[in-house]
Amino acid sequence: MPNEEVFPRPTVKQVIFQIVFPNLFYIESSIGEFQKAIMEKFPESSLLFRRHVVFADIAPGKKLEDVEGIPESELGKKIWQFKSSNEFTLNVTTNSLDITSQKHESYNSPKSETKFRDVVQFVLDQFFDVTGLPLVKRIGLRYINECPVPSKDNASFSEYYTTAFPLERFHLENASEMTFATEIKRGQYFVRYLEAVRMEGGKPSFTLDIDAYCKEIKAKDCLPTADKLHTCIHNEYQTTIKEPVREFMRQR
Repeated sequence: MPNEEVFPRPTVKQVIFQIVFPNLFYIESSIGEFQKAIMEKFPESSLLFRRHVVFADIAPGKKLEDVEGIPESELGKKIWQFKSSNEFTLNVTTNSLDITSQKHESYNSPKSETKFRDVVQFVLDQFFDVTGLPLVKRIGLRYINECPVPSKDNASFSEYYTTAFPLERFHLENASEMTFATEIKRGQYFVRYLEAVRMEGGKPSFTLDIDAYCKEIKAKDCLPTADKLHTCIHNEYQTTIKEPVREFMRQR
């Protein structure tokens, strides 16, 4: 696992960890026990409903739920949401669990007091203990970065980034928007890599969005797998940024 430098001004704005698993039809009866297990670190809780868009002819006085032929899954999904005091949000549905950090310090640096890996480990330990889930269909880790753009021209941008943009053909100063996206395989893992430059309020912004995932793993292997996914993301990020970006992040 890479030894990360902890920056006072990081480019990362959001980190998301997710596992997807077969539908657990008993999860609603187990959610109370899970809530008690995590309550000390996730004291705030709420029940949300995510509605799907369904087109149907509904007679006056009838509800959407009364229309025959619409599967229950199309009417909405329950989301049990839990929040911590340090900007971590945990969502649980019948077939997924995700943890989002809006104020990321580090994944597992010994220099950091708040390690994302510790939160993931705590939540997974409690969830697997309560549910007895033996396997996971998909595990993913995603880092969304908002990076500095010194000036909207090829030369300045290339000083900051080893970009995938074809700048020789499409000059940055002439572009109102530029996006590059790919999905590649790194060993047994998959990486979705995206670069996007946009104009926002007359100023250029650069998004670097890296999502690593793999499929079909045992529940007990989730944390070691998350470590390897993080290494994939870390390597792609370090390959893209150059020293001026690191100096930017070291500023207070």
